[in-house]
Amino acid sequence: MRDTENPQARTIIALNAVTKSFGAVQALKGITANIREGEFFSLLGPSGCGKTTLLRMIAGFDEPTTGTIAIDGKPMAGIAANHRPTNMVFQSYAIFPHLSVADNVGYGLKKRRLPKAEYRREVEQALEMVDLGGYGPRAAHTLSGGQRQRVALARALIMKPKVVLLDEPLSALDKKLRDQMQLELRQLQRSVGITFILVTHDQEEALIMSDRIAVMFDGQIEQLATPEDLYRRPVNQRVASFIGVMNFLGAQVSGSDENQVSLDVQALGRIDIPRAGLPEGMKPEDIHRVGVRPEMMTILIDSATTAERIIEGEVVETSYYGDMTYYAVRLIGLEEPVTISMRNTAGRAVLRPGEIARVGFATDSIILFR
Repeated sequence: MRDTENPQARTIIALNAVTKSFGAVQALKGITANIREGEFFSLLGPSGCGKTTLLRMIAGFDEPTTGTIAIDGKPMAGIAANHRPTNMVFQSYAIFPHLSVADNVGYGLKKRRLPKAEYRREVEQALEMVDLGGYGPRAAHTLSGGQRQRVALARALIMKPKVVLLDEPLSALDKKLRDQMQLELRQLQRSVGITFILVTHDQEEALIMSDRIAVMFDGQIEQLATPEDLYRRPVNQRVASFIGVMNFLGAQVSGSDENQVSLDVQALGRIDIPRAGLPEGMKPEDIHRVGVRPEMMTILIDSATTAERIIEGEVVETSYYGDMTYYAVRLIGLEEPVTISMRNTAGRAVLRPGEIARVGFATDSIILFR
């Protein structure tokens, strides 16, 4: 467990009942959350959910309609963006093309009127931090997308803020470079120890980079948790379907006692769930649906291989991704096929549409929903 997952860690940003309205449109509907010092925190959600609006209010570009924002214990009402202990990296990077790399990075330092030697040292240290040592004299317009992103980061970090705000900074990069920069950003955040707040609509990006994630829909936080908790214990179907892929199946309680609950699940048959495995506050009569992640179901290629529970289905579609194969398998009793993912190991055959598949699963992979 990372230290930043410790709930006793000091709060650096406190959001209390924050709302924001633009005319008749309410973009944020009472956001309350504490962001911890030194953690990588992500605001994740679809377009229009309010995540960028919230980031802009933390930065000071907009003010809440109601509610309060405090940074490092100090209320931010009426505090301009340039007087807050934050710095922002924009989606477009906002690099000045007519300036050199060094002048871009040191732009915010100029108001401090530092001695030239100290100014140059600060700029070079910031460039070294983002693996751009020696790039100072270069013209900014000659840089690649990944290099411009690093310059924007260096320009934010050189001011030594308490919080760095990232507004979808990787969205303009190609997939390979984006994957590389995700790891670099995470390593950089760990090394400097500054709180990073990332806005993204990319679920994989948030899962890879974050200590905690706030999943937002319609101006509200639906669930705030660690990546593992979000994936393994989503609070509802909306979060479950947004974070990764989930197979949803109808369920009906057929019996219960003090030790377990028996469910009749579409296509899977009777499943006994220990009462201790029910989510907090859930009663047996609340259960009407269950979910299973694709990787929690296995196609038993070898007839000698077994599993806790085995059912049969017909492969209707095969999607080969090199390292993984995704199968759409039609099970008896379901209108829509389920998705099953399998890692492609040496010697493992890939099934084709029309073949009958033995599907294995374990009862503890079942997620319960109200």
